[in-house]
Amino acid sequence: MQRQEQSATLLAVFRRIDLLLLGITAVLTLFGLAMIASVSVFESYQLTLRLTQSGAMAAPTNAFYLTRHFLRVIEGIGVMLGMMFIPYHFWERHARTLYFVSLALLVAVFIPGLSAGWGTSSSWLRLGPLSLQPSELFKLTFIFYLAVWLQKREQLIGTLKEGFVPFATLLVASTVIIALEPDFGTFLVLCGIATIMFFIAGGNVFHLFLGGSLAGVFGLPLILQKEYIRARFTAFLFPDNPAIVESIGFQIRQALIAIGSGGLFGVGYGKSIQKFGYLPEVQADMIFSAMAEELGFLRLLIVLGMYAILIARGYRIAQNAPDRFGFLLATGITSMLAVQTSINIAVNIGLFPITGLTLPFVSYGGSSLLATLCGIGILLNISMHSTEHAITRAPRQEKRRFAFGLATR
Repeated sequence: MQRQEQSATLLAVFRRIDLLLLGITAVLTLFGLAMIASVSVFESYQLTLRLTQSGAMAAPTNAFYLTRHFLRVIEGIGVMLGMMFIPYHFWERHARTLYFVSLALLVAVFIPGLSAGWGTSSSWLRLGPLSLQPSELFKLTFIFYLAVWLQKREQLIGTLKEGFVPFATLLVASTVIIALEPDFGTFLVLCGIATIMFFIAGGNVFHLFLGGSLAGVFGLPLILQKEYIRARFTAFLFPDNPAIVESIGFQIRQALIAIGSGGLFGVGYGKSIQKFGYLPEVQADMIFSAMAEELGFLRLLIVLGMYAILIARGYRIAQNAPDRFGFLLATGITSMLAVQTSINIAVNIGLFPITGLTLPFVSYGGSSLLATLCGIGILLNISMHSTEHAITRAPRQEKRRFAFGLATR
């Protein structure tokens, strides 16, 4: 009898899994695969042509990025399903260890022979034939550690000395290595995640405003020491300057041309013009612009609607979490997706300087996709435990109501 009750409870838990979150995740991931199949053909051919000329490949292909991304999708779905069945309190118990391991990996990108730079940043590790971006892993482990930290200081978060000052110290210690790589986009995402989690946990708004002002006064000059970041800010502030448009502002100008060309209904799937060498990083950072060109504004609203629903479901899971750690963990993961999506879109439409961030689920990028799907798996697990908590609590409530009814008769 007891085994039957346990089996029935588990079955009820799995039946009540957040199918909407899971479904939107699957749709966005497959949509990303379809978009990469369309927009990456030219860049794939150009890259593999160079590899063929150097003797590294037998013949050029249009499917280089698509094939690699397809394999990452398969790996990511497997990881997501695995995370879905790991109780989320596992991350609470091992948060400290995982945090410092990921910090060590961040430091390792500065070691000659292990570092694999890309563009203006040296944020990849070369592990044999594979490459890993530790900052993507660090987003998750930082959320684990910060959730545990905020949970332990529940009564002190609103104070300056015991709440905000230690929080600011932890944030600076966690992001300084990211800033040195330099990885401006990840730096912004981590700051966004930390700010939202601190506020949701009970942080003082005035303290956050004060901290943000100090960060702007003292941090911005340090950030602008990097020449390429200064160039990005210059292109953002003076987009119509002819000299800038033809140099550092070329990428964002081409992105805006792509978005404008799409109009309401788009030029059609696979018919983008900007993907043919005009729009740099079209399969990665700038895929949103190519989506707008091919799909148009109206179809793009459907995609944006799915992102909005996914983020709303994530915060709903946080709200219904059975304990404070689950609440903070779900808030952090959802905020990671919300902040990164918002920044990527803002960059593509010219409302923010170029950061190098990918669009979650859609852009090409193995480490980013794996981290994103890991986060979704953890959210689904918290949702399952929230449901289990409600199921196991319901019979007790019914017994109490029954006993109360007998007592009132």
